[in-house]
Amino acid sequence: MAVEEVVADFADAFPFERFNEMQSAALPALLNREDNVVVSAPTASGKTALAELAICKTLAAGGTALFLAPLRALTNEKESEWERFEEMGYSVYVVTGERDLSPRRAERADILVMTPEKADSATRKHDTPRYSFITGVDCCVIDEVHLLDSDRRGAVLEVTVSRLRRLCDPRVVALSATMPNIRDVAEWLDAPDETTFAFGDEYRPVPLNADVKTYSHGENAFADKYRRLYRALDLSEPHIRDEGQCLVFVSSRQDTVQAAKKARDELTERDIPMGARGDYDFHTDAAELSNDTLRQSVLDGVGFHHAGLAREDKNRVEQWFKEGKIQLLFSTSTLAWGVNLPARCVVIRDTKLHDPLEGEVDMSPLDVLQMLGRAGRPGYDDMGYAWVVCDRSDADKYRRLLRDGKEIESRLAAELDAHLNAEIALGTIGDVDDVMDWLETTFYYARAQSAPEDYDAGSDLRERVSATLSELVADGFVEQDGLRIEPTRLGHLASKFYLRLETARRFADLAERCEAESDADNDAAAIDTDDLLRTVAGATEFDSVSARSDEQDAVNAVLGSGESDLDAGQRKVLAILRSGMTGTTPTELKSDAWVIRQNALRLLAALREFLDNLAPARFANLACRVEARVEHGISADAVGLTAIDGVGSGRANKLAAKGLRSPADVLKAGVSGLESAGLSEGVAEQVAANARDLPVVVVDWGDFPEAVAPGDHEMREVTVANNGGGARAGLRVTVNGREMTAKPSYLGQTTLPVAVFGADADELTFTVEVTFPNRPLPPVTQSRTVRIR
Repeated sequence: MAVEEVVADFADAFPFERFNEMQSAALPALLNREDNVVVSAPTASGKTALAELAICKTLAAGGTALFLAPLRALTNEKESEWERFEEMGYSVYVVTGERDLSPRRAERADILVMTPEKADSATRKHDTPRYSFITGVDCCVIDEVHLLDSDRRGAVLEVTVSRLRRLCDPRVVALSATMPNIRDVAEWLDAPDETTFAFGDEYRPVPLNADVKTYSHGENAFADKYRRLYRALDLSEPHIRDEGQCLVFVSSRQDTVQAAKKARDELTERDIPMGARGDYDFHTDAAELSNDTLRQSVLDGVGFHHAGLAREDKNRVEQWFKEGKIQLLFSTSTLAWGVNLPARCVVIRDTKLHDPLEGEVDMSPLDVLQMLGRAGRPGYDDMGYAWVVCDRSDADKYRRLLRDGKEIESRLAAELDAHLNAEIALGTIGDVDDVMDWLETTFYYARAQSAPEDYDAGSDLRERVSATLSELVADGFVEQDGLRIEPTRLGHLASKFYLRLETARRFADLAERCEAESDADNDAAAIDTDDLLRTVAGATEFDSVSARSDEQDAVNAVLGSGESDLDAGQRKVLAILRSGMTGTTPTELKSDAWVIRQNALRLLAALREFLDNLAPARFANLACRVEARVEHGISADAVGLTAIDGVGSGRANKLAAKGLRSPADVLKAGVSGLESAGLSEGVAEQVAANARDLPVVVVDWGDFPEAVAPGDHEMREVTVANNGGGARAGLRVTVNGREMTAKPSYLGQTTLPVAVFGADADELTFTVEVTFPNRPLPPVTQSRTVRIR
């Protein structure tokens, strides 16, 4: 069918003139009906055009379309591709966690592009002005809906789509690679048979020849890696010699680089003609790459691609691969889900990968099928070739996967308690009957109807959900009054920070200990930085972290012989956090440190808010300072510098090295002093101005006595004022270390009543303490001593 004949008003939105056979078959369902649509079709068969057709129908009716992309990288690609819509006068707006959200732009957008995680966050906060735009969605396109079967992300996609349907009931168009149980997805989304399509391999633009190859083990994992590489090169060589292109997937960013280096040497040894050294223009373009290793590699026709490359470098590699200038490309799995880069030959070198949070894990079957689907270049190849290189013990497993495909399962069961709690916290579930109504909107429920033996369907499923609700009540996340159910403060906090409930309970327990410490005698064990770090290191989110043998010595060097009550993985997390606070992470731990630290920062932010809500302010302030030290790698006495807007780890360490260790020091130094410490004039002026926005505490003791007679009792007032920027604070008065008065305050000026009494002691030391629960500023303390005469 000609595009001009079908969607004349949107012909410029499509980069081709005619729809292919698969697209033409689905056209009537998309354009002539209002039902939800589910399409399963082979990779590279043209599913993106179906998404664009659904968007065109929505735009023509004056509605808003939401496109859910599986990866952040793909949202950026769509933003670039859909400039075609912008040129037609429609607004495309990408909403991801890495960009500042403009609610005004989101509200006015015609096409929203989001990841499932960001859509989850938006639907959770739909009743706030910032995210109210999400309730105006008229059509939701789910790209790669088979992501439902992802261990980590499947449940998020499932509950987000279910929640969105309950909020505004948009039309849903779900697109997927080939999946055997497409009817289950259609049942979940209420798509009738007339709008459910399962296109088989005959619709692949290039037939696929996929198989499994095994390798012989060597002495160690390092040697095995190169045995698999040589196997991959053996499979790629005939296609490269025939001027084809090969895409080899490996397990990590570092492996893409190392494999490319080794492959260049091996291809030279095999005398395989490659590279474009005679192409002067290509040589000039390659010189602009920011990655030195990549710059040398691409001239030999070998490239690598991973999420850590600069965006410009990735774009160039993708373009050169499309143009055939790069003939052999090594990549992580990210590329399989992102840009469309087909190759004549695809080889999966690594079926196992090291996950910092999970240890060694098998690659997801979804990833395997997605990668293999990249084989075959439409318009260039008559056949695509795809290979899985694996251990002999795994060969039958992968052959079955290639033969039968992978049924899509729900992953909600493993996280049912957390997601049920979230819905109650959001108010979408208000009584016991709502619980089952919600459940019936999930893919979990739909899949259970078709595979009851695997999902405890029927009465057993209802009993399980009822038992989960009872556990939420028993654990303090939910309150139940007859049929009515409501979230507790604990339930709200767990939902807000996407915590596993065991972790939320662990954080609440620490908050209770903090509260108890305030009421305890002075000799009670104080809760300190290490208590917070241990609480986070022991979080359920880190349960699967493992410590390799070469890491254990480094862990012991950081922790010593202590922390014996933690398991090896928890000790590794604790060692990374402790050493990270001072910027001294051992080399052996650095490969996993970034991922673990990023997860820990999220948990520390959650713990800070738990303490802010459930314990005295000084403990939230402690958590805030610990969080800043983990993030910036700065000493305890200089962490307050990070409270200044625009001061991160580099500037904070630079200032601390020159003796400027607090915002007060920065104010005293002034612009000239900051310049002397190494900041440029413009930066120094901005830092000085930002430091003036922070609170400046002044304590006025008034007519506080210097001495009091035994048995006398006098009431005095101490005034605490703030001469700087406003801030929320916790105020506390102690006498000889024991708490006398405590209260929260938005600090402008406030008075604290203080009882001065003649006690059975030689003297009394009264201390006023001011802490800021949401700023990494050290506590401000001032003391007065009263003699007993």
